[in-house]
Amino acid sequence: MNRRELPIITTILIIINVLIFLGMEIVGDTESTLFLYEHGGMYWPSVIEDGQWYRLITHMFVHSGAEHLLNNMFMLGILGYQIEKEYGPIKYFITYFVCGVGGAVVSALVEMNMNEAVVSIGASGAVFGIFGVMLVMIFKNRRQMGEVSAPRLVLLFILMVFGNMEEGVDWMAHLGGAMLGVAAALLVYRPKFNGRFRL
Repeated sequence: MNRRELPIITTILIIINVLIFLGMEIVGDTESTLFLYEHGGMYWPSVIEDGQWYRLITHMFVHSGAEHLLNNMFMLGILGYQIEKEYGPIKYFITYFVCGVGGAVVSALVEMNMNEAVVSIGASGAVFGIFGVMLVMIFKNRRQMGEVSAPRLVLLFILMVFGNMEEGVDWMAHLGGAMLGVAAALLVYRPKFNGRFRL
């Protein structure tokens, strides 16, 4: 990718996330669970029982504190800069949202099974979906990029998804998003073999 070319979809997503966060910071406390819920946080009882399906999408644009936002946007920026053009902006955009929604659904199903319900927020499910895409792209491009062994890819996947399992981190959304990203890329990604792709 030409270093002067910006990944348009990634840039737009980052701008939207930052603007929403700043707006929420102005009117309230982004580290308050109630405030996050009132502004679109994912909470499966509200989705299932009250029909608030919009939460499956809005939760992806709600972040708890500046550190949470910066971590997600930094990872999104790095991944997007590397892979958006090669993967294709339309497929990238669709995959982002499918993985964000899918990650929330996986997390909600686990919570239901455990008879729990928590407010879940952040773009991490979608971002980990893009990470899953990156893993497939590395695997399919390894003839161009040199040998990348399957064990190393698996280790990278495990470290990224399960590397942060501290309390309050929705790692099931990470796993669900990443798995959906892998599945999507396996289905639709075809290497261009034009020498531009680098990670």
